Amino acid sequence: MIKPENQILVIFGASGDLTKRKLLPSLFELFDRDMLPERFVILGVARTPFTDGEFRQQQKENLKTFLKGGQPDEQQLERFLEKVHYLGFNSDQAEEYPVLAEKISALRQEKDIPDRLIFYLATPPQKYSTIATALQQSGLSRPGRENGWRRIIVEKPFGSNLETARKLNHELRAIFREQDIYRIDHFLGKETVQNILVLRFANQIFESLWNRNYIDSVEIYAAEKLGVENRGKYYESAGALRDMIQNHLMQLMGFVAMEAPSAFDADLMRDEVAKVFRALHPLSVNDVIRGQYITGKAGEEMVPGYREEKGVAPDSATETYIAMRFFIDNWRWGGVPFYFYTGKRLQESRSEIVIHFKNVPHRLFSGICPHSSCNELVLKVDSPESISLKFGLKIPGSFFEVKQVSMNFTYNSLCNTYIANAYERLLLDAMQGDSTLYTRTDALELSWRFIDPILKEWEKDPLKGLTFYPAGSEGPEERKWLLHCNL
Repeated sequence: MIKPENQILVIFGASGDLTKRKLLPSLFELFDRDMLPERFVILGVARTPFTDGEFRQQQKENLKTFLKGGQPDEQQLERFLEKVHYLGFNSDQAEEYPVLAEKISALRQEKDIPDRLIFYLATPPQKYSTIATALQQSGLSRPGRENGWRRIIVEKPFGSNLETARKLNHELRAIFREQDIYRIDHFLGKETVQNILVLRFANQIFESLWNRNYIDSVEIYAAEKLGVENRGKYYESAGALRDMIQNHLMQLMGFVAMEAPSAFDADLMRDEVAKVFRALHPLSVNDVIRGQYITGKAGEEMVPGYREEKGVAPDSATETYIAMRFFIDNWRWGGVPFYFYTGKRLQESRSEIVIHFKNVPHRLFSGICPHSSCNELVLKVDSPESISLKFGLKIPGSFFEVKQVSMNFTYNSLCNTYIANAYERLLLDAMQGDSTLYTRTDALELSWRFIDPILKEWEKDPLKGLTFYPAGSEGPEERKWLLHCNL
């Protein structure tokens, strides 16, 4: 593997949860596998007045807690932390950015690193525009030399509706080039999601069946057993439709439904995803079931309802569950229903894509198979990631009774191959300038355009269509209606 160019990664919000739980553990894993640039600096910036030594010591303890492989080698950890530096300053104040510029300049000179910077905004979204503008005013948003570059990574949510998403895009693109803006969606860094493309376009046995003639329906799940935990305040402004559908599940659907690009190129790939989003049939409120969890039993424990969670209004109308049916108006998918299911405090955690193939024209054999066919392809997105092909076989010793069986593949069966987590893959891609798995402006705005009419309907009547389901259940009973309603 070719290592990325020597560079500096500046993390805004370095004292926050995302940095300690995801970013630094992922960067350490890359370092441990010798995949970081030869000369590389991580500069954490936040308001907290740490010295380099204090910040390193804090992150050392965090790494021991959050690294998925257990306790790291002490010497390797120390070598990694030598790359970590810190600057305490107020990123809301443009007049303080010359201090950041001086720190970066000093680090570049000391470590002999060219003028190549990535800015990772691990901050609340309302600060994105402020930070980007201050970077521009301080001269940090543009490289000073021909071989230099700037990239900026922003976390979701990218706006709260179509209007705010367009405004944010306009503000970022006024400062950075589109190819230098990396809108990160960690779902796209998962191995199974990337393998959707290979599974489809490298295998004639699947691609020849991947259309309305052979596929009955497509279901995409992102179910969680957990509640909102300590994110009640954020979730009140988001809800399941914004938090999961607009970004994660829409992107998964784009990979499932896209046409093959003419070459494996970032822009060509993202062109095809955008084409799918443009072909989406407009939604109505009748296509969406929304619910909110109430007190119930999760395992052996009674858990509170959403309205009793910290930071949640006692009369909240925020949805914690969404079931949605929609169609894609194009030649490949015309008439095939797609379903999204996502929710919190459900009976089981489940993140997967299920392709239901059509039944044979004439059923010769009796048996027990789900839906109308025994044939399903299940792509499990959460850990352990896997792919299962399900089909019908005769039960031994019986009279031609059919039972559904599975051929299963798990990624951890590939010898001892290390499976990188989503942030490892996406951070490495950004360092290398590969935006294939990042969201582009047009796709982002098209996904907001798709769900915006529903959000506007709910704004008119916040309780319209809101149903309730007990924590620990499968979700609202009304969800079953989607599978049986007439087109």
